[in-house]
Amino acid sequence: MDFLALSPLERQYEVEQLLARYVHCIDDDRLEAWPEFFTRRCDYRIVARENAERGLPLATIACDSRGMLEDRVVSLRNANIYGWHRYRHLVGSVLLLEVHAEEIVARSHYAVFRTRGEGVGETYSVGTYDDRIVFDEGQLRFRAKLVTYDTHRIDSLLATPL
Repeated sequence: MDFLALSPLERQYEVEQLLARYVHCIDDDRLEAWPEFFTRRCDYRIVARENAERGLPLATIACDSRGMLEDRVVSLRNANIYGWHRYRHLVGSVLLLEVHAEEIVARSHYAVFRTRGEGVGETYSVGTYDDRIVFDEGQLRFRAKLVTYDTHRIDSLLATPL
């Protein structure tokens, strides 16, 4: 797909649909399908804003292949023990920062709300997505997704993808 051949509205629509499908997959607990949103060789990192601003490379989570993402899901399903919870992502303010024939660079804001077993909702994580999006194997995928969270403290195991 040549992204330059699409109109600005078509490009915006395609990117926003990709982001919507991505967060619905996570929120609907279809985590086994989550790695399919990425190219085989990819870069998925979750980084604290304070580290990103200081140029520190330490990531809370760093995966460089779809296989590593699949391993995270297997670990989440089989090795981690935690109480019932549900996430809901909101994504907005989607900007297409760069458009090339074979790649779109986009930035968006996200907020993740969590509801625990007692039914109380809370803000879990807030930050930005910086994405490199390509057309791969017949669909749009993330070549890179940098999740930069503003919240300084994660009060539980960060296992479910952001």
